[in-house]
Amino acid sequence: MNVLETVAATAPDIRDGLPERRTYADEQNPSGDRQLAADEYADELLCERLLALDTVGSYASEEREAVVEDDGPYHVACDPLDGSSNLKSNNAMGTIVGVYDEPLPAPGTSLVTSAYVLFGPITTMVAAHEETVTEYLVQDGDRTVLTEDLTLPDDPTVYGFGGRVPDWPDDFAGYAETIEQELKLRYGGAMIGDVNQVLTYGGVFAYPGLESAPDGKLRLQFEGNPVAHIVETAGGASSDGTRSLLEVEPTELHQRVPVHVGNASLIDRLEAVLS
Repeated sequence: MNVLETVAATAPDIRDGLPERRTYADEQNPSGDRQLAADEYADELLCERLLALDTVGSYASEEREAVVEDDGPYHVACDPLDGSSNLKSNNAMGTIVGVYDEPLPAPGTSLVTSAYVLFGPITTMVAAHEETVTEYLVQDGDRTVLTEDLTLPDDPTVYGFGGRVPDWPDDFAGYAETIEQELKLRYGGAMIGDVNQVLTYGGVFAYPGLESAPDGKLRLQFEGNPVAHIVETAGGASSDGTRSLLEVEPTELHQRVPVHVGNASLIDRLEAVLS
């Protein structure tokens, strides 16, 4: 799909632009998060280049209040720089893209392609398309296949849970206590890096609903749905606590949702605790 080719081609420009864009902008994004100059830069690049494609009929991101409309059959929701707060400390971050065949906001069931680019020691892309997940190496804007038909390992190894521990509801805190006796903690402050650990080693990632924020922190259109689509296509499961994230009915563009993804057995256990 030309959307993925465009995102891969843009990744080196986003990465190369990070060093001089570590300062905060004056504005907050529509979700109330502080914006780095790097957030704005990545968003502008992706918006311009994706809307230039004949197949893209609209573009939305967590950095913009509203959808930018154009003509085309597909609608792209994007987190241009997931984990941008990691830029100051030089830790992992990435780009998340969901391609829907319905106007935004749209349910996860209308996703036709989802992908993320991870800016780690190397740049990689993981994409779900036509019921398979593929991992690519991205170099000079070109993609080389690293892993075909990527699936979650059957024997889970790692976990990562977001939010302040004192702010976790009691039922989730109880679940976390059992998981930490079984798996290794891997949490880096950028969802996409933590999810990539789960896809690599098996396990569970969660940013749950909190006592202070029952809907959690992550956005359904830009983060929850695309990541759920990738993980489910790779043989795992997702949940908002009671159902697949792909079944959550969208009510607004910047809607937040609790996000739990990983091996199906671990998500089943979570839902049993939270129900």
